[in-house]
Amino acid sequence: MKIHVINGPNLNMLSKRDPNIYGTTGYEEMVKRIKNWCDENGVDVDFFQSNHEGDIIDYIQKLPNDDAVVINPGAFAHYSYAIRDALEIFKGIKVEVHISNVFKREEFRTHSVTAAVCNGVISGLGIEGYILAAQFILS
Repeated sequence: MKIHVINGPNLNMLSKRDPNIYGTTGYEEMVKRIKNWCDENGVDVDFFQSNHEGDIIDYIQKLPNDDAVVINPGAFAHYSYAIRDALEIFKGIKVEVHISNVFKREEFRTHSVTAAVCNGVISGLGIEGYILAAQFILS
């Protein structure tokens, strides 16, 4: 099994975003930490980040159903029924991750249209949420 870590819009700008919400770890460092954990645990992992909804959909549609997905759809979580539909079609394990606690933020962030088709959601645990998602997938 391979885990595909998919990150949506603005995740590539982590080190430039509000550190009180997103921490101080940049995107490349986050990828490195997740990859190191996966390597140490014998997990094959790929990373994909895009600010474009269609690119994320295309990526998901090409995945084999025996793989797994850890997705941080970013703002797309709140309104992208197209990404939701692509995730629903994909039959592997899916875990949605949010670095910040979306329930302590603006009202529009408290609802995710993509969460309903995922096996679980991790929110507010920083980049550790990605590793917790991988641990869940392996369990």
